[in-house]
Amino acid sequence: MSLKIGKYIIEQPIVQGGMGVGISWNQLAGTVSSAGCLGTISSVGTGYYDNCKYAELKKDRPFGSDNTHSKEALREIFRKAREICGDAPLACNILHVITDYKRVVLDAVEAGANIIVTGAGLPTDLAKIVKDFQDVAIVPIVSSGKALKVIARFWQRAGRLPDAVIVEGPLSGGHQGVKKEDLDKEEHSLEVILKDVIQERDKWGDMPVIAAGGIWSREDIDRIMSLGADGVQLGTRFALTYESDADQGFKEVLLAAGKDDVKIIPSPVGYPARGVETELIRKLQPRKTPCISNCIVPCNHGEGASKAGYCIADSLGDSYRGKKDTGLFFCGANVYKGDKLMHVKDLINELTEK
Repeated sequence: MSLKIGKYIIEQPIVQGGMGVGISWNQLAGTVSSAGCLGTISSVGTGYYDNCKYAELKKDRPFGSDNTHSKEALREIFRKAREICGDAPLACNILHVITDYKRVVLDAVEAGANIIVTGAGLPTDLAKIVKDFQDVAIVPIVSSGKALKVIARFWQRAGRLPDAVIVEGPLSGGHQGVKKEDLDKEEHSLEVILKDVIQERDKWGDMPVIAAGGIWSREDIDRIMSLGADGVQLGTRFALTYESDADQGFKEVLLAAGKDDVKIIPSPVGYPARGVETELIRKLQPRKTPCISNCIVPCNHGEGASKAGYCIADSLGDSYRGKKDTGLFFCGANVYKGDKLMHVKDLINELTEK
């Protein structure tokens, strides 16, 4: 069973989630796409790529949005991914809350992204941004039918509709779409919101609905697709592959995590987030946090970081570098099920073979 997103055919209905900073760059995304699934390059924090080769630094960090979300690095990541996957479809995940969102979208298009995936807010402006690039498929990430309705209305005015929609449930890694106190409520479960999004999708057309959040096994895939999903997105399972671009230290933290080690934490982005409890998380409290990266709009040059107790760019950058005490290690709720690294090819075979 294949997956069609815009003009692009994905041989297997599996999307690799975009994970930043530096978890899904050229090696992971290129390998996933070469294996017949959809690899996704994360556009977040590309200034850290290749030992910050493409960024101006301040205190060993990419300085300012131009360097944090580096155009030159993103272009190089796509170039190297293409060396692995050739002309196979490649997606780019771009958080709507990042500083310079429009610029990064156009950077990704220029770099060769076939599909733009975007969440962390309502990307009502995306269709207008890519109006001159009709071959580029655009895919929002939503957590409700209402969110899809709002996005579809805005995009329709710009002459487009979503080419697919990703519905993300509350077991996903990283930022969540509902308040912390609502994450465990049944009405926010993936099964419930999937039905809601499918009903809304049917009002707009037949674009595929891709389910994400807590999907781990072939059994999970079969179950969620029996409920109407056209495809699935997995993040944490791909993070735990040899081809994942993260440092070995990042992978060790995830492999060592038990069920009770996974916590919901505040984020400068303004949403609750899920990750492994580390020294950084245990010591969290509001504190003055200087802004070097200017990575996201909601943080407002360090205000959000000071409230949350950490800079998300610094902390994700440290996790990419494998710094276990100061890194922020996002993961899905089922990370405790992972006990070994796998090659991407073997993982895909496990998820697709009868």
